[in-house]
Amino acid sequence: QEELVESGGGLVQAGGTLNLTCAASPAFFTIGPMGWYRQASGKERELVATISAGGMTDYADSVKGRFTISRETKKFVYLHMNSLKLDDTAVYYCYAQVWEYQESTTPRDYWGQGTQVTVSS
Repeated sequence: QEELVESGGGLVQAGGTLNLTCAASPAFFTIGPMGWYRQASGKERELVATISAGGMTDYADSVKGRFTISRETKKFVYLHMNSLKLDDTAVYYCYAQVWEYQESTTPRDYWGQGTQVTVSS
């Protein structure tokens, strides 16, 4: 079943904007940090932005000032992408640190299936 799902990817012109959404399963007991990573064709996956359960954010230098990560009810995370560049083209993945059950003593890493973002000139 879908436990961490991204949406909002698509085709956008350079200089445009796009908004990504990640929804975590309501069955998860609690979720710690969440974030967005991306992987361009032929390149390694890289961190884009993270947000803690308390709302503390961090951004890769390449997107700082252009992208904004936000969170709602600790099970939804968003990425607002502004002033998109050709180099932003990649598959974007949602990440979450999850305690699945009330009895869980250690968190596990969860990844979404990815959503394609393509920036055209």
